[in-house]
Amino acid sequence: MATRSVVAEVREITLAIELIEMGARLQLLETETSLSRDRLVKLYKELKGASPPKGMLPFSTDWFMTWQPNIHSSLFHAIYRFVSTHDPAQPTIQAIVKSYRLYLEHLGLHGDEPVLTLTRAWTLVRYFDSKMLQTTVCTRCGGRFVAHAYDSRPGYICGLCQPPSRAGKTRRAQFPDIARHTTAA
Repeated sequence: MATRSVVAEVREITLAIELIEMGARLQLLETETSLSRDRLVKLYKELKGASPPKGMLPFSTDWFMTWQPNIHSSLFHAIYRFVSTHDPAQPTIQAIVKSYRLYLEHLGLHGDEPVLTLTRAWTLVRYFDSKMLQTTVCTRCGGRFVAHAYDSRPGYICGLCQPPSRAGKTRRAQFPDIARHTTAA
């Protein structure tokens, strides 16, 4: 009979608590910890005061291709690449958590609302790991943006340099300096 380390169990519970507090879905918790589903549900109820949301995780790479999600996904992925490159010994989930915190901090500094949830960020990293997504370079600004894998896009122009015609209309009315910046490109 194998005995479980109390320290290892505490680490798992601490990770689960951190993930739950950041909005992780149950499927993410089950994948990233060794805690039982029943235990995770109890922990979730204790922390959130409600049962975890039901339903399957999103499974389409297309969500990451639409205008605003693409910009946020690209920002998160750039942060994640930096974090994981500078600490390669760090477990992937820890790099995702650290990157997601930096993503939220960056948005907070600029007064923007997050578009990417922790679960979507985790899914994004998994899509990159499974070679379903890659980055492509904008020919105007040189930024790297999330794209479908093996989707050759010569002359690609990102959504920041060339936003869609209806993108951010309400925000532009509230913040005219943003409208000047986005339309000048």
